[in-house]
Amino acid sequence: MRKWTRVGFQPNLPLEEKRRVTECKEHIRLSKEAAKEGMVLLKNEKKLLPLAEGTRLALFGKGSFDYVKGGGGSGDVAVSYVHNLYDGVKMQGNAVMLYEPLAEFYRENVQEQYRQGAMPGMTIEPELPKGLADGAKAFADVAIVVISRFSSEGWDRSSLDSQLGEMSREELEDNYMAKMIAKAFPEGDYFLTENEKAMLDMVKERFNRIAVVLNVGGIVDVSWIKNDDRISAALLGWQGGMEGGLAMAELLLGKGNPSGKLTDTFAASLDDYPSTENFHESCDYVNYTEDIYVGYRYFETIPGAKEKVIYPFGYGLSYTDFRVHTDSVWETSKQIFAEVHVTNTGNMAGKEVVQLYFSGPQGLLGNPALRLAAFEKTRLLQPGETQVVYLSFEKADMASYDDLGKIQKSAYILEKGIYRFYIGISVRDTEEAAYTFELTENIIVKQLSAHLVPTSLKERMLSDGTFEMLPQYECNDMNECAFEKLKTEEEDCIVPEVRWCSRRKWFDNCGRKQFIDVAEGKLSLDEFMAQLSDKELLHLLGGQPNTGVANTFGLGNLPEYGVPSVMTADGPAGLRLNIGCTVNTTAWPCATLLACTWNPALVWQVGKAGAKEVKENNLAVWLTPAVNIHRNPMCGRNFEYYSEDPLIAGKMGAAMVKGIQSQHIAASVKHFTANNKETNRKNSDSRVSERALREIYLKGFEIIVKEAQPWTIMSSYNAVNGHRTSESYELLTDILRGEWGFKGMVTTDWWTCGEHYKEIKAGNDLKMATGYPERVKKAMEMGLLGRQELEQSARRVLELILKID
Repeated sequence: MRKWTRVGFQPNLPLEEKRRVTECKEHIRLSKEAAKEGMVLLKNEKKLLPLAEGTRLALFGKGSFDYVKGGGGSGDVAVSYVHNLYDGVKMQGNAVMLYEPLAEFYRENVQEQYRQGAMPGMTIEPELPKGLADGAKAFADVAIVVISRFSSEGWDRSSLDSQLGEMSREELEDNYMAKMIAKAFPEGDYFLTENEKAMLDMVKERFNRIAVVLNVGGIVDVSWIKNDDRISAALLGWQGGMEGGLAMAELLLGKGNPSGKLTDTFAASLDDYPSTENFHESCDYVNYTEDIYVGYRYFETIPGAKEKVIYPFGYGLSYTDFRVHTDSVWETSKQIFAEVHVTNTGNMAGKEVVQLYFSGPQGLLGNPALRLAAFEKTRLLQPGETQVVYLSFEKADMASYDDLGKIQKSAYILEKGIYRFYIGISVRDTEEAAYTFELTENIIVKQLSAHLVPTSLKERMLSDGTFEMLPQYECNDMNECAFEKLKTEEEDCIVPEVRWCSRRKWFDNCGRKQFIDVAEGKLSLDEFMAQLSDKELLHLLGGQPNTGVANTFGLGNLPEYGVPSVMTADGPAGLRLNIGCTVNTTAWPCATLLACTWNPALVWQVGKAGAKEVKENNLAVWLTPAVNIHRNPMCGRNFEYYSEDPLIAGKMGAAMVKGIQSQHIAASVKHFTANNKETNRKNSDSRVSERALREIYLKGFEIIVKEAQPWTIMSSYNAVNGHRTSESYELLTDILRGEWGFKGMVTTDWWTCGEHYKEIKAGNDLKMATGYPERVKKAMEMGLLGRQELEQSARRVLELILKID
């Protein structure tokens, strides 16, 4: 097929001979297997699970039918069906028997709530009739309680008053989503509702064998599971895509063995997370006062925090047992290596995840007690089988960033002292290796320059739980503009104009050099670009109208020069198309579930399969993966992100990018950076130390850039330390391109509040969903921007298009 034929024409042609790959059986099967591998067995007392064949079962809770395949917004996907847990159990045939009257009650109730406008995961738990509960007790051996939750782009999780910050009551009344949240979860969806508690009490009064299934996209309260002996088992099913209910059912019945491990710390209370206190302090800013002590770095380090943990980072049970033995740990000039033997000592095939942590000296900089350095998942081990696992990482990865000059300012430093290594199956379940690494002098690993220093963050946490004061720097108004600033209504949800040109231009090149000649090596890109006017260059720096099944607009689109109009597509849980086109795609498990597989090779397969669907539908840029850090459970978009740990985020994100780009489809890694809250996301200032930025919030992106070289990165809506990310030269040019060697194109998120000319100057190449050429031209006339800067960004846009098939 000739280059750009697929992105330029409709109708869609099957990617493979005689059949379409979009939502094909193989992709659906992969979605289910990925879901099974990332679900986490939290509890299994008295070996209640897997359920024995012939078990009589009662499904309690509207969640048995109110199934959430994934989050909302860019993470939503149109599918031909979804399987809830009831469906999944029924698909097991006669393996178990269900109490149907109870199921019928929940089915009818959920369907009625849907008819009244409720969304999956946002329904109200109905009052359970006593007669049905008694009937279930008389029929069933085991009760399964199902809890489901939904969250979405554009709003954060929690109670109504804090969720929408400083909105007035009048504004709340006009906000449909806010009213739905308040109605379904008056105390916040982190907690069980009063109706859910009442239902659970009725179950506990009648059953001795109870399992819980959680169909959620992020952290919820699980203290009621851990601390109640009447609840024997719990499966964290996450949001498992279109086949999630079937995946849950198969694991419950032993058709597969849970091998997921938590990529977040589950604490006893929402208030136990240090970021909760100021999460909703203001709509205008967020103070990252916990600094580098995020997730397990906080709970394993700060005095008194360990006791607050319910389920630790890296935790997850199996139906079998494993023996993990460290054979040896050694070093080379640049790396640390470990050889670990993993043996399945149980009676069921299963997989285990080996995790290597290190502990460095506290020194002058202070450090978390433990940091994840490497991990590896075994293959499926049969009973009695042993696998030798090799782990390795760079010594430089143990360095800490000195942002205040306590040793050497703006440098990554390996402080003198002893470094210890811990190997096991969770951050809490490890054994210390006999080997230690000792330095007698500080080593400067990398000397950098100060960038993105905080301007308003007054203090940050230290490793002993106290706080140190930070220097304050002046910062210009982030809304500053050389001329009148656009009003919100002039930039929000404005779509690109359809570009008109005469008929003659379509058929008469008039001597114009054609882009295909660049692709075929007959013409240099410099020669091609030299003929473009400033106006044509500016055209390339803004989003282009939708074509075909696209609904997130495109780029390129200079037909008289043969530059195709290349379309983009959301999203992080599957290909998201224009809803009106009626094309269904594969809904993959949410990113948090994929991370809990601890299996980058599996994530690579998902990326490759999803990219095939993107390509088949004549699209070229997939706006995924999203790799922001789970700073706090309340972020409404956590389901799109991988983990509280930047190494997990980086490794999983890199695997996804490699899988996508193996199909000559561009991955767009987002949201760069510190986009950890949805409330007022377009104007909120993330106030964070340079050290925390580099070690936590930038680190995942850095790993992806260096390991996978994504073709695009998406700057985020928010500001960082008083500067909008899309306008930040320090972020996009100094760090991303200068320090990390990024070679691709940077796009804004859609309809940012950044000023287009300032974004181009910063190194943000593409303004989405539409550009503002007349404003950029005005800035050029004022001497604020030159043609060279236009050419630089236009070159990156064109280089991206050249990579597309």
